Amino acid sequence: MANTVIGSSIVIDGEITGDEDLVVQGTVKGKIQLKESLYVESSGVVEADIETQNTEVSGQVTGNITATDKVELKSECRMVGDIKAPRILIADGASFKGNVDMDV
Repeated sequence: MANTVIGSSIVIDGEITGDEDLVVQGTVKGKIQLKESLYVESSGVVEADIETQNTEVSGQVTGNITATDKVELKSECRMVGDIKAPRILIADGASFKGNVDMDV
């Protein structure tokens, strides 16, 4: 199944909900609520609260992430906000400011 991609020149201001994977290369402001996975690529900027099964961040996220399975912060990412998930991976070099809650 192909992922939905928000291209690098796209800016979305609002709420995104869905049942499939989403790849963000552009900018999203507001709220993201997915039953599957969110991938914020290195060009992606997300200023939103995120609720997903899995979230993988290579770009920039400002907001809280709640995941039912896993949150992964890649080495080049910048994240400001709280993370709540049973599994959290923070790569060496990742920039993270916030709180971690693994008691899910």
